[in-house]
Amino acid sequence: MLKKLLLIFTIILVYGRSFGQQLIGIVADSSSHLPLAGITVSLLPVNTSTITTDNGKFILKRTAGQTLVFSAVGHAKVAVPVSAFKNGQTVYLAERNTNLADVTITAGQRNPYKAISETDIKLRGVSNSQEVLRMVPGLFIGQHQGGGKAEQIFLRGFDNDHGTDIRLDVDGMPINMVSQAHGQGYADSHFILPETIQSTTYQKGSYDAAQGDLAVTGSVDFHTADAIAGNMVKVEAGQFDTYRVLGMVDLLGEKAKANGQSWYAASEYRYSNSYFDNPQHFKRFNFFTKYYGRLSDNNTLSLSASTLYSTWYASGQIPESAVQEGKVGFYGAIDPNEGGVTSRTNVNAQLLTTLGNHDLIKNQLYYSRYKFDLHTNFTFYLVDTVNGDEIRQREARNLYGYNGSYTHESYWGNTRITSEFGLNARLDATTGSELSHTVNRYTLINLIKLGDIRELNTGAYLNETFQFSPKFTLNAGLRFDQFYYRYDNKFAGDSTLSGAGVYTANNNIISPKINFYYQATDKTQFYLFLGKGFNSNDARVVVAVKGLPTLPAAYNADLGTVFKPVKNLIVNAALWYSYLQQEYVYAGDGGTVAFSGRTRRIGFDLSGRYQPVKSIYLDADLNYAHGRAIDDPKGANYIPLAPVWSSTGGITFQSPSGINGSLRYRWLSDRAANEDYSLKAQGYLVNDLVLNYTKRKYEVGLTINNLFNVRWKETQFETVTRLRNEAAVDGVAFTPGTKFFAVGHVSYFFR
Repeated sequence: MLKKLLLIFTIILVYGRSFGQQLIGIVADSSSHLPLAGITVSLLPVNTSTITTDNGKFILKRTAGQTLVFSAVGHAKVAVPVSAFKNGQTVYLAERNTNLADVTITAGQRNPYKAISETDIKLRGVSNSQEVLRMVPGLFIGQHQGGGKAEQIFLRGFDNDHGTDIRLDVDGMPINMVSQAHGQGYADSHFILPETIQSTTYQKGSYDAAQGDLAVTGSVDFHTADAIAGNMVKVEAGQFDTYRVLGMVDLLGEKAKANGQSWYAASEYRYSNSYFDNPQHFKRFNFFTKYYGRLSDNNTLSLSASTLYSTWYASGQIPESAVQEGKVGFYGAIDPNEGGVTSRTNVNAQLLTTLGNHDLIKNQLYYSRYKFDLHTNFTFYLVDTVNGDEIRQREARNLYGYNGSYTHESYWGNTRITSEFGLNARLDATTGSELSHTVNRYTLINLIKLGDIRELNTGAYLNETFQFSPKFTLNAGLRFDQFYYRYDNKFAGDSTLSGAGVYTANNNIISPKINFYYQATDKTQFYLFLGKGFNSNDARVVVAVKGLPTLPAAYNADLGTVFKPVKNLIVNAALWYSYLQQEYVYAGDGGTVAFSGRTRRIGFDLSGRYQPVKSIYLDADLNYAHGRAIDDPKGANYIPLAPVWSSTGGITFQSPSGINGSLRYRWLSDRAANEDYSLKAQGYLVNDLVLNYTKRKYEVGLTINNLFNVRWKETQFETVTRLRNEAAVDGVAFTPGTKFFAVGHVSYFFR
């Protein structure tokens, strides 16, 4: 398969030729002097356009156009006469207040969510890593343990658990952990400092050949800033003994920026007892540093490192029946020993190389050292009526990876062709992956699982984009992934294997994609996406059920549009369809293997962004999903916890006086908690408020979560539970959402 991909790519390079002269240049920020990616470059009045690459470069075929226009959200628009433009020159864009009028809809833009994502993060800002995930329209999260664990993620009718069917990255480095002790794809993004995030790139569905494992409902890549504008110290304090201190320091200064270099460091310490009756004693330390610089005219290096350490106690899930009977409070705990300790240290190096023909080569190497130790109790005294059912899940992991790509642009006549060939490799080496029955956290009662895991994923992909005219663009992609699994079982009593020893397996999958774009007018684009994606399964299930469907495919389709009916209004609408094959799934909380049947989902997404005046920004997202299990009888084929109706939105204001803020809402409708809907997961409507007074050297602000102090349930599950000396109960267990929660902050900016 890899040989076929290389052959196709070679043919395109050999026969793809450039005819006529080209306009070639670089776009950079006027303040930092660093290149700007994703800038729209249009040649008017012929309306030919392109998007700058990661090194800020663009190539346009010289036609009858008279003016080059450079535009981007958050930057002032620049127009340069073609007669005055010199090939290879750098065009500098100055930052300015975000304005929806600057958003340009072009055939050269393959991501229909780009305009909305750029506008949202610049105007709404990010106060914590959870808020970053909420930047994706229609994505909802739920926290089981008040901030210590990775969030449960819901998108497009999927309960993604902690990341099973959604791919999360930061600067191209994976956040998801495969074959993780708690769950497949476990994605703890809390090592990301929100103040360092410059932008996010997200896509729904499985339509990009560059995205492989887990990208079923979509993918999100957080991009940290290459440089910061200045130094900052921030202090936060709020209810429930909540404190946070943050510092960001520019380590090189303005002279280095003029030479295309930057280096900064950021660190935080956070503490909170949270709103539960049982104090959480949550502690988190984060450190991040990043260097960006030109090694030569054709080579740019980005090197970053980070570390996280976090520890907490947790109230965990409690049964609805116990709350209704007054046996435990709404914010109470039944097992106060729940909680955990986790840490992650990362090193990430990226090298961009521009060849003499302006082709782009990307090489990335990354490494993570990860530790995880979690203590939970979902069923209390259901199985062990004396000691309780507490479980311990832990592991230590070394994660090694490489991403590489080669991008070539050429013309066949008037058709612009962008060819991208990529290679990926990822090795997860996990030791001491354990599931055990414990009491008081560390006293072992019996083992359930114990072993070492080696999982290697190698992949290759080809992306071909043909822009036949300013109106019509076609993208075709093909991806191949190969997986190798090795499980060294160290527990002879493992119920899913035939004894202690080494178990191996392998599987692979081919994922084709094809995407159509039609630029109806300069303000309207239609698109049709078709693609096959997949999610891998835990190595412990793959080696246990060789030859069975452990690499299930998902077939997705999107039919949508992006348009601007007026200059200060953007609308994105899409109808979508998703079919997921049956699979065998490893249940991390029980150490068992379960069968998951075929599912089908259909729905729509609707997003609007409106800026009636420069100081006010309105946004709203409405999402609907109808999902059912195909092989189960009607009435017993609901998909538990799958979201149906959801909506988010708000109003953001920024006045010249320095007063700014937002009022937002999150609404999730009721949904089935089990297959026959005899149990219901209750919906909620929650409002959040942010108020700031910002000046050049300081900012004072207040954030209020759950402004109207409603009682709501953040996560809910059907669970059979038993309290001490009582009968078993089959019902909904839940983790309560936050009470009214106010946090104030003071920031000081200096150079």
